[in-house]
Amino acid sequence: MSAAAPTSAERLTIKRQFDLPPSAELNYAIRARQSGLSINGDAVVKWQTDGREFSVEAITRAMIFGKILEAKSDGKIDDYGLAPAQFIDKRFHKNSTTTTFNRDAGKGAGGTITFSQSDASYPIKGGEQDRTSIVWQLVAVARAAAKQFKPGSDWAFFVAGQRDAEPWSFKVINQEKITTGMGEIDAVHVFRAPPPDDPGQRLDIWLAPSLEWYPIRVRFTDPNNDFVDQTLDKIIK
Repeated sequence: MSAAAPTSAERLTIKRQFDLPPSAELNYAIRARQSGLSINGDAVVKWQTDGREFSVEAITRAMIFGKILEAKSDGKIDDYGLAPAQFIDKRFHKNSTTTTFNRDAGKGAGGTITFSQSDASYPIKGGEQDRTSIVWQLVAVARAAAKQFKPGSDWAFFVAGQRDAEPWSFKVINQEKITTGMGEIDAVHVFRAPPPDDPGQRLDIWLAPSLEWYPIRVRFTDPNNDFVDQTLDKIIK
């Protein structure tokens, strides 16, 4: 049985201006705490676009454990920005999952989102993202709306994960200085909190206007306070 679609109040279809950042490979240093263990490692995020299509591939490795996360999103660019076709997510000691955006040919809307790990499905209305593409859609929107991307502003999206999809709301917090492998960089702190009735994962993102608005720090925090915190080491273009 398909999951019930969100109500129109929960899910708004918003067409925003966007400006895609240049293709780049971002290298990060990782600090994490998982199941009480402190972990260090590194991550590589490869963002590529030619203005018509895009791909994002992220690989995270930890000392002792090796590769602990591998995620990839790819698709086309449409009137809403990134239009994912497929999202593959592989976690440590778990089978990979595939989220598919079955789009009507040549249209920004139409079709369904389906999941390899559940029977849920959602209609495609335009602008939907997955958990890897959303960071880069946020970057593209921020680049196009830098003056509106200010503390207190909210930015809503509809995001698909491994088994289902839900509305995500990002709030711009403030500007902060982040110490990176490239020195101290001014960044805009954006926060995504789970809904009050959902003890899900928190997401903090720091975007650097001076570096094409690339994400120079990303922190995932679980309800049990386990976390993965990645900070930029270098950028290869």
